[in-house]
Amino acid sequence: MNLSNNKILITGGASGIGLGLTKRFIEENNTVIICGRRESVLNEVKAKFPTVITKVCDLSLEAERIELYKWIAENHSDLNVLVNNAGIQKWVSVTDADFYESMKAEIATNIEAPLHLTSLFVQLESLNTVMNVTSGLAFSPFAKVPVYSATKAFFRSFTISLRHILKAKNIEVIEIVPPALNTDLGGAGLHDAHPSVSDFIVSIFEQLKEGKSELTFGTSETRINASVPELKASFEALHSNL
Repeated sequence: MNLSNNKILITGGASGIGLGLTKRFIEENNTVIICGRRESVLNEVKAKFPTVITKVCDLSLEAERIELYKWIAENHSDLNVLVNNAGIQKWVSVTDADFYESMKAEIATNIEAPLHLTSLFVQLESLNTVMNVTSGLAFSPFAKVPVYSATKAFFRSFTISLRHILKAKNIEVIEIVPPALNTDLGGAGLHDAHPSVSDFIVSIFEQLKEGKSELTFGTSETRINASVPELKASFEALHSNL
């Protein structure tokens, strides 16, 4: 992937990892489009980075995903990079009264949205790169976020197949595999003790320059290379006091 002179759509690009990617891609001389549900948050990013292009869109809704694609096709038909970053994480248990409704929201955002967007955006003749943000939890789940962990395992599996499928169209598929980072994913304060997004972004861009297609950092690097017994031991250690 060329790191400059691209036109890039980053879903969920106004916060967390998405915002980190937005900042760095702008610094690398790219045109960046971000979308999200909250117009006020998008406007805050626009105020800090005037070149960013924003689009309000609730990716959990099929109609809004289609509208987003049509808007891009009409106004930014030269878009060549899709970054499927948007995701939600809910700390839930199957015994919760609202578990099913919560599960539907996570599946719609974390699975349905990126699969649908990918199927739409591969229709753009200019598209040459798809970047999917999965998680270290795709390898060893955390029981307090059981649906989130499962969606990321699904998304990683899909990404591996997608890389093979899109070879014929000369579209590169890159997987970003973050560990837990200091973001508000799942709720404010839950991840304060984890590494910063800025350090993570520096590392994955170094890996992009090296031409890697699976980008890892910290514990996600350990997990992607771990054996099954090691992953089982990791799961047991993580849940020993829960």
